[in-house]
Amino acid sequence: MTGTDHTTGHHQDASPDHPRTGQSSAQDERQLHSSSFGRAAVAYAEHRPDYAHAAVRWALETAPGPRVLDLGAGTGKLTATLVALGHDVVAVEPDPAMLAELRGTLPDVRALPGSAEAIPLADGSVDAVVSGNAMHWFDMDLAGPEIARVLAPAGVLAGLWNVFDDGVDWVAGLARVTGPAAIGPRDVPVSWRTATARMHLPRSGGDAWFDSPEQAEFPHGQRRTAQSLAATLATKAGVLVMPEQERTALLDATHAYLADRPETGSGEFTLPMLTSVLRVRRI
Repeated sequence: MTGTDHTTGHHQDASPDHPRTGQSSAQDERQLHSSSFGRAAVAYAEHRPDYAHAAVRWALETAPGPRVLDLGAGTGKLTATLVALGHDVVAVEPDPAMLAELRGTLPDVRALPGSAEAIPLADGSVDAVVSGNAMHWFDMDLAGPEIARVLAPAGVLAGLWNVFDDGVDWVAGLARVTGPAAIGPRDVPVSWRTATARMHLPRSGGDAWFDSPEQAEFPHGQRRTAQSLAATLATKAGVLVMPEQERTALLDATHAYLADRPETGSGEFTLPMLTSVLRVRRI
């Protein structure tokens, strides 16, 4: 998705020959969430934030060249920042609706259907692979070797996430009101650091393709109103898959909270955010 909150997901359906396990249930849940964004592609493009330029520069400062793959590119939020910073960008996105939004917004960018587990590029064809709010959807048992394959020697893999700065009182209160469906793991700085530290590693304990991770955070913000921030939260995977009645109740509570706070109840305000980066180098 756009610097997305989505991307790929591989799962195996349960059958009499393949009984459902805890692992397959988790895979099914990941697939459900990762495949939920296409229905909200237009809203995603309108309401999701871009990425702090300083964060993107840091993510790529050790890359051996300018060729960058935006993997799980969504509607092109991160892609647009990469283009603005002068990189030679190719975007890969599995969801047709998200890919269509990206192509409409950035017609000059090479944008291909594909996934982290099956990248439609040649060996050693990019100097960096970046992922905006999408790397947590990758199956690194499959995606790790694929990413390593398309990277040039000493190439960089970097995941970027926009997180809510819950060191600000009203933002912390918003997280309590919405719960983890809207502001959950990886969505606030402390949880993000823990949740992403080993995200570049295969889940099966197989061979690692990347060196020790580095993490960094960069100030960011997004101009919002109470209504548009509620609309942003409505594009989160956990909210998209909710039953309609629960989703409506959550968004109504969000809007009421924001309308009642002095910081957010009188027109536009800046949502305090950080763009957080996990950076590793191909071994």
